[in-house]
Amino acid sequence: MGLLERVSALIRANLNDLIDQAEDPQKMLKQVILDMQNQMIQVKTQVAIAIADEHLLQKKQKENEEKHVEWMRKAELAVDKQQDDLARGALERAVGHRNLAQNFAEEVEHQKGQVEHLRSAMGKLEQKLTEAQAKSELLIAKYRRSRALTKASQARMSAHDESKMGTFDRMKNKVQSEEALGQAMVEIADANIEEKFASLDKNDEIERLLTDIKLRRGIA
Repeated sequence: MGLLERVSALIRANLNDLIDQAEDPQKMLKQVILDMQNQMIQVKTQVAIAIADEHLLQKKQKENEEKHVEWMRKAELAVDKQQDDLARGALERAVGHRNLAQNFAEEVEHQKGQVEHLRSAMGKLEQKLTEAQAKSELLIAKYRRSRALTKASQARMSAHDESKMGTFDRMKNKVQSEEALGQAMVEIADANIEEKFASLDKNDEIERLLTDIKLRRGIA
């Protein structure tokens, strides 16, 4: 593909389509901008070369026009000296330079057209590059917002994940069971202590009653 065809392809490029097709839109857009910048450098180089060629052709045209004038003057001088053969030779050289000058003039016009064509392509690419850079920044900003929203949505969905909520409920039930078991153990421990104190009180009463009976019967 030629340089101008590549430029035209880039000018026709739709950044929205590119971002839809890209696995990583940020990298893709940066690469597109980089490609356009490289194409811009190439087009500018071609424009500079074309302008230099135009100047060279104009210089050659002017040189041959001046030589045409010079040889015509020599032909006139030879005629004045009545040296027709010398005049014919000078005229032949003059005609040759005149024809060359005309050929170079035609090439200059063709080269001007090429320069204008390249200038136009460069202008369009500059405009497209400016638009692409601005649009790229907007698309990247939208992409980043979209990713942020996606992550936020995923976080909300994760927070409402039934499996995770089920785990939470199981842990809650387990903690409650442990608490209930602990409370039961405390109550059991408290009951044992009360029974022991009750047993002590009961034993004391029995001993008193036994002592009373022995005293009444005079048993030491």
